[in-house]
Amino acid sequence: MIPLRDANPTARPAVLTIGLIAANFVIFAYELWLEQVGAPADLERFFTDFGVVPAQLTADPLGGTVPAAAALLTSQFLHGGWMHILGNMLYLWIFGNNVEDLLGRLPFLLFYLGGGIVAGLAQVAIDPASDVPLVGASGAIAAVLGAYLVWFPRARVLSLVFLGLFYQLVSIPAIFVLGFWFVLQLLDGVAVLGATSSAGGVAYFAHIGGFAAGLAVAGALRMAGLVRVPLRAG
Repeated sequence: MIPLRDANPTARPAVLTIGLIAANFVIFAYELWLEQVGAPADLERFFTDFGVVPAQLTADPLGGTVPAAAALLTSQFLHGGWMHILGNMLYLWIFGNNVEDLLGRLPFLLFYLGGGIVAGLAQVAIDPASDVPLVGASGAIAAVLGAYLVWFPRARVLSLVFLGLFYQLVSIPAIFVLGFWFVLQLLDGVAVLGATSSAGGVAYFAHIGGFAAGLAVAGALRMAGLVRVPLRAG
């Protein structure tokens, strides 16, 4: 199931969501440049310096070319390939604008970056000795998905659903689209627990941690009356 767009209009332009997407693509363009014209080790060094290396963070949070603790922020703007960035930016484009619209621009930025930090720490907690850099906006975007699920569970999401060799466009409530996504993360996360590999892979527990953080913060804000969801969407 691949979401394509939602039927959930906003009251104002999603300036920060667009800005975050642009920033991610600018940095990805720099990664492509490093890969094409730099030395073979330049891109790997870039990921090691600006990505979250769990072993470094747990051993010396202030150590490294970029302090390991600061990499919890910088890692959110790095991506490992075209599929990685395109998938992430698609989800941010579909679901980020409504969360930004409800929170406001600066609170949304703090929520997004904070969700990414929690997501990174969740993955580090699962495998603190790993020396594989964690990169990607997935954890921050997972927090956005969690908030969207709390605030707009009935919003319709046009999705591409695959049925074997066939596919169909279906308009599905967000609670099913995002609930299905989260269940997949849980199942895959449990499946890789205890696995050891020197190669990179999907940081499922960053997704789970970010999503849980988004659910918790969005739920608390709604219960406290600090966020009012339009009746048409919530």
